[in-house]
Amino acid sequence: MISVVETVKNRVPEFVIAGHPNEGKSSVLSTLAEDDSVRISPVPGETRECRSFPVIIDGDEIIRFIDTPGFQNPRRTLQWMKSYAGPDTTIIPEFIKAHRDDPAFRDDCALLSPMANAAGIIFVVDGSRPIRANDRAEMEILRLTGKPRMAVINSKQDENAWIESWQHEFRKHFNSIRVFNSCKATYSRRIELLESLKSIDQDLAGTLDTVIRAIRKDWTARREHSAEIITRLIRDIITFQKEAEIPAGRGKTAEKALRQKLLEEYQAFARNAEQRAFKRIRNLYRHNVFNCTLPEHSILQQDIFSKKTWEFLGLSRKQLIVAGAIGGAAAGAAVDLGHGGLSMGLFSAAGGIIGATGTALKARDILSGSRILGIKLDRHRLRIGPASNIQLLYILIDRALIYYRHIITWAHGRRDYENAPSPMSNTAEPGFTTGWDRSRQSICEKFFDSIRKHSGEDKDHAAEAERAFTRMISECLDKISREEDGENQNL
Repeated sequence: MISVVETVKNRVPEFVIAGHPNEGKSSVLSTLAEDDSVRISPVPGETRECRSFPVIIDGDEIIRFIDTPGFQNPRRTLQWMKSYAGPDTTIIPEFIKAHRDDPAFRDDCALLSPMANAAGIIFVVDGSRPIRANDRAEMEILRLTGKPRMAVINSKQDENAWIESWQHEFRKHFNSIRVFNSCKATYSRRIELLESLKSIDQDLAGTLDTVIRAIRKDWTARREHSAEIITRLIRDIITFQKEAEIPAGRGKTAEKALRQKLLEEYQAFARNAEQRAFKRIRNLYRHNVFNCTLPEHSILQQDIFSKKTWEFLGLSRKQLIVAGAIGGAAAGAAVDLGHGGLSMGLFSAAGGIIGATGTALKARDILSGSRILGIKLDRHRLRIGPASNIQLLYILIDRALIYYRHIITWAHGRRDYENAPSPMSNTAEPGFTTGWDRSRQSICEKFFDSIRKHSGEDKDHAAEAERAFTRMISECLDKISREEDGENQNL
């Protein structure tokens, strides 16, 4: 028999995914290919043609998975194969040659065709149902192909009554067996599946090691890119500035209306900037087709500038007092109601409220009355920004980290968006920054201070502060990933 090494030499390794409709085949495929465009349909026979799903990293295809239709006549196909007297290596092409013009075997030919040159076969079944005669026939057909084979038992929540019988039957026909939950398939589960593929034939180990290394490297690059996106988002929102001319002849009323208008423009800018950044992170993790719906009670369902957001996220009151006492003006918290919306220090005047007492202000204090409302540059102009309340930075960090956790725990194979529970908590999830120590707070304060200054003399200092902040965010993203994979219980 031709070795697997000779089969896959000088070409991309290709694995065929076989199984019945609505049993997890497409979910497994979505996980392995990290592609949520895989069509999932409960209608038997709807998939009539094979479809290729390449995994591309840095422009190079490193592995390929083939979606296939289900068997049409497994028992008759098996009967023909058992009676075949030719070489084992030609059983697939000879079957196709004998049946390609027979409509009754159309799907069987389409299913077997890519197996002729495949590196291996992945057979997926639903572990919540009993084994049927057709299943045994299909397993035997796959064995007779002579290809390396892995069986995947798709475990749907708690419906696992038949798993042991499936495992017993699979041991007769497959080189490797995996139990897999397609609704909870994260990055680590994907790696585990790929690692399992190495055991179906030792000649595949080297090829798959190369693939896995490339995927791990790509995952690290995505995490670092996500940290850069988050840093850029926070910098843009904190440093936003805009000036406008106060209409002449209308006194305090005109100035008040302009302040409100500038505040609303800023809030719209911040919301849109956050949504654009979140979309970039979502696309970075290849959730391109379906929306990764946030849990109903997620704090991210709240507006950035809502009272609940400011009460729930960011540093604690005690931490803010300490940060204000240590950080001085860099941690200043000149804030105001802004005629119906929190201004987050955007209208802070020179010499405004700073230090420990001002920093401690949170939503309940902010909403108690109006603070300093703006910088009036002269009699005719008003300026908004940059933000002087460091709590805004911590809130933006919390929201970005919560969103990142949501994205990386959303399985690519999920399609039960309306009925299935979210991978995240059903209650409003807490932020991350409340648990941070002074070393992380110090990095945040230096970054916050540096981006609010515009002196050319501080350019190198600002660049280093931003790099340190980005590194810290990347480390947090890495810990979130490991925490979700069960390797670390605390961020």
